[in-house]
Amino acid sequence: MPLNFQRTYDLLYDFQFAELFIEELGWLQPSRKKAVPLKIEEKSYRYQGIAEAAGVVIFEVAAADGKIPEGKQRTAIHKEITDKIAENLLIFVDKERTRSLWYWVKREGSKRNIREHLYVKGQPGDLFLSKLGGLVIDITDLKHGEPSVVEIAQKLQHGFDVERVTKKFYQEYQEQHYQFIEFVQGIENEVDRRWYTSVILNRLMFVYFLQRQGFINNRDLDYLQNKLAQSKQRGEDYFYSEFLQALFFEGFAKPEAERAPEVEALIGRVKYLNGGLFVKH
Repeated sequence: MPLNFQRTYDLLYDFQFAELFIEELGWLQPSRKKAVPLKIEEKSYRYQGIAEAAGVVIFEVAAADGKIPEGKQRTAIHKEITDKIAENLLIFVDKERTRSLWYWVKREGSKRNIREHLYVKGQPGDLFLSKLGGLVIDITDLKHGEPSVVEIAQKLQHGFDVERVTKKFYQEYQEQHYQFIEFVQGIENEVDRRWYTSVILNRLMFVYFLQRQGFINNRDLDYLQNKLAQSKQRGEDYFYSEFLQALFFEGFAKPEAERAPEVEALIGRVKYLNGGLFVKH
């Protein structure tokens, strides 16, 4: 099943992780829903299955003091749970459900490599949505019966084992960031200029992710490239001043009913995002 971007984004934003996995990612109800108490070094925790597939279980973990446990405690909690359920993903949540830490361990022989990903309520969900996209179980996964535990574990690895990709990405990101700064005019302070560059690049990366997932303008997978070509036909230096500003501050930031007709004509079919990534600074 294709990922419903807006619904997935909303469930992630609202910390409704059980509904996220079952309703949008295609996972099943857990065979055991009852919360299990756990004590590590005199501190109390509880973990509860919220979704599962082929014996791989997604657990929410909460501490009695309402805080996300420290690294040493997270490792001990993971060991206790893994002794019972070998393949798992742990989602540590705080009492207010505004901070979460997604915890997966990659096994290579006797080595254990921890992969942790923080999601805080209100942060742009682009990188997390890209991880979740790899966890979808759709009809093609079921054509030969229920997927195996190995296949589901591979989905977790695809979504959360990103260390090597991340290093390469940040190296290339820094190179592009350095070049982009040179084109920014009208901001004298170097710190502000670097910050502004980061904002623009983050927005562009998010839009690129959306287009590659088919979420923009009737599944236009080359949306930004096509709009750049159209902008060049209208003249030089229109891509940001005309198109991107309309996309950021009218398209993503306003419901369709509130947009001007000329904006709709310029940006095409773009869904409103109820988040903070596209507010004016």
